[in-house]
Amino acid sequence: MMAKKIGIEQSLSDVEAALKEKGYDVVMMKSPADAKGCDCCVVTGLDNNVQGIADTVTQAPVITASGMTAEEICSEVESRIQ
Repeated sequence: MMAKKIGIEQSLSDVEAALKEKGYDVVMMKSPADAKGCDCCVVTGLDNNVQGIADTVTQAPVITASGMTAEEICSEVESRIQ
């Protein structure tokens, strides 16, 4: 089975490490186009959709990491992509 692809914003490096540890394929989203093909996207929530990721670029769930620990984010990702 292929690893699930998780797109994350660049400032979420602690989350990147935690997701990779769980076997996910993690990609940094530098533009909305980077969200294409991702099974799930994690955004900081600070710029509130400044990148347009929550638009119709992706049908994947978008998780807002604001106020969550890396572990909580991993759990959220797992529950959303089953």
